[in-house]
Amino acid sequence: MSATDAVTFWDGVYAARPAPDAPSPNVRLVETVTGLPPGDALDLGCGSGGDALWLARRGWRVTAVDISGVAAERLAGQARAHGLGDLVDAVRHDLRASFPEGRFDLVSAHYLHTPFDLDRASVLRTAAHALRPGGRLLVVDHGSTAPWSWDQDPEARFPSPEEVASDLALDPATWRIERADAPRRTATGPGGRTAEVVDHVLLVRRTG
Repeated sequence: MSATDAVTFWDGVYAARPAPDAPSPNVRLVETVTGLPPGDALDLGCGSGGDALWLARRGWRVTAVDISGVAAERLAGQARAHGLGDLVDAVRHDLRASFPEGRFDLVSAHYLHTPFDLDRASVLRTAAHALRPGGRLLVVDHGSTAPWSWDQDPEARFPSPEEVASDLALDPATWRIERADAPRRTATGPGGRTAEVVDHVLLVRRTG
């Protein structure tokens, strides 16, 4: 499928959703980042922008990227409305073709799943190399399917955090795995629906 197809699909996904006034951050981001000193963060697949806004409120300078121009424009507007425009740079990137420039103390990739071709391991490997020494790469994937997910494929398989780490093939002399587990949580979807879901969490720190 073409890049145009992917952009059209994701623009349609976000255009069909009402823009939340105060999007919530992801649980795994909050539990990972709380207590860390603020720095430069990269939010890959920023979506509705809850993570980027939460980070900015805590003093992080955030580059937030999404393939959807609708998502990026909405986030930019929300950042300005909340007085965070100087801390959030929301831009459109197709990670199959380009990657944001810069060095980061945190790269967050939450639920970076797509029905279109994406060499995710290459993207995440590039993200790891964009970290400053001491910086962290947080990868949170679906470990199960929520009832309201756009992807209801009964044949879907969810690679474990260990498999994701293996695919990245990072040098253990430079990157250390700090977390690789599959916690459960209660998620809230459209209309207030709730369901128990599984997250696959991988946290990698650049040590040198």
